Amino acid sequence: MQERLIALYREHFGQAPSAVLELAGDGSNRAYRRLLGSGNPPVVGVMGPDHEENRAFLAFTRAFRSIDLPVPRLHAEDEAGDVYLLEDLGDTTLFDALDEARLAAGGAFPDTLVPVYREVVRWLPKFQVRGGKVVDYAVAYPREAFDRQSILWDLNYFKYHFLKLAHVPFSEARLEHDFETLIAFLLEADREHFLYRDFQSRNVMLQDGAPRFIDYQGGRRGALAYDVASLLYDAKADLPAEVRDELLDSYLEALALEVPVERRSFQLQYRGYVLVRIMQALGAYGYRGFFERKPRFLRSVPFAARNLRSLLEEGLPVRVPELERVFAHIASAWSGPDALPSQPGLTLHVFSFSYRRGYPEPVDGHGGGFVFDCRAVPNPGREPEYRSQTGLDPAVIEFIEKDQATASFWAAVRDLSEAHVTEYLRRGFESLTVSFGCTGGQHRSVYFAERLAKHVEGVFPDVRVRVHHREQVHWPARDGGQS
Repeated sequence: MQERLIALYREHFGQAPSAVLELAGDGSNRAYRRLLGSGNPPVVGVMGPDHEENRAFLAFTRAFRSIDLPVPRLHAEDEAGDVYLLEDLGDTTLFDALDEARLAAGGAFPDTLVPVYREVVRWLPKFQVRGGKVVDYAVAYPREAFDRQSILWDLNYFKYHFLKLAHVPFSEARLEHDFETLIAFLLEADREHFLYRDFQSRNVMLQDGAPRFIDYQGGRRGALAYDVASLLYDAKADLPAEVRDELLDSYLEALALEVPVERRSFQLQYRGYVLVRIMQALGAYGYRGFFERKPRFLRSVPFAARNLRSLLEEGLPVRVPELERVFAHIASAWSGPDALPSQPGLTLHVFSFSYRRGYPEPVDGHGGGFVFDCRAVPNPGREPEYRSQTGLDPAVIEFIEKDQATASFWAAVRDLSEAHVTEYLRRGFESLTVSFGCTGGQHRSVYFAERLAKHVEGVFPDVRVRVHHREQVHWPARDGGQS
């Protein structure tokens, strides 16, 4: 499929791309490439093996662009070949920005992100109401509407991929009765607008600080409350209750400019859609974590469990006693500090080193861990102004981060390292080593070692992180700073 993508690029731009860079995936079966070419803007190539999903995305994109909604420009498409070229919106999602800002704020929700979230929720009604008038629901996939069948799929996804795999006890008959009660309640809402379906922080790109929207291929006709519930109860975003309330008010103000809103009934329906959205997310975490054995997905479960606990404290919007008992079990089992098995003895050793002086010696005797080669990332050491500096200096950091190769490399390193730290915690291991090598051990390897250390400290507070810059004694580099 990559050859088809390159052929499409050549046909559209009149030349072959000078570079094709792999981008991190989004958990789906789609694959992404950044294609670069002399004199042409960078574009993102998408290879999507699901033909009907591609058709929906392309049709929705054209419809949204026709009314100036901020979605990526479609450069070219080969629908029969299941590949297409999109405007490159960069590498920063709303979740990435939140993660970095929260890390800098010591774990607290950063006030600087509230205006960004406010702008995002003010765009949502335009997608739902204006977008809902121009999209062709006939191409919606897998269903034209978020109807009874769609809701039941989500509830069963939760039952089979979370409750059963996590060994949560429940009565099948009573649970099915509660499912029917909840479905009937949800179907009372107005369901004649566009439902984005996956409106969450990872599907909002920030381009020069402004939100741009992606991954709406699962959209269909449905209730307004679903999407705002998805964003505000996005598990790992972990928005504080007061921020959620403020953003819901901003959303309702913007919605009232599009359609009449009766706030009291909307907020009651909203709480019901919060429940079904959390259940759908837990089903996804269970499927990816328990079934596909990708433990990093299970790290989102405690956030969802804490959301359920707060909803139980407020009172559910409809009487579903078996579901309430199941939610209470999940909240009790998964929302505490020991929700995921962790061993306080795990130490992550992060090295930077120069390939000229060989690999670092293992610190724990078992020789395990990763060695990442940073030499594909552009080299600051070749620039005279950076030769006396290191990967700790702001100017060098800025140089490294402005290159697109850095984001792709970092995303792969982050995901692989997170998965292994999670598994090492689960299995009670005491040590993991991750090393970054470059030519001189002064710029690129130092930058990535520091970045991984800070990231792990923020995501895994129980893990001790030790950073070792092996070549520090040689800074500034005697060999001319080639790092």
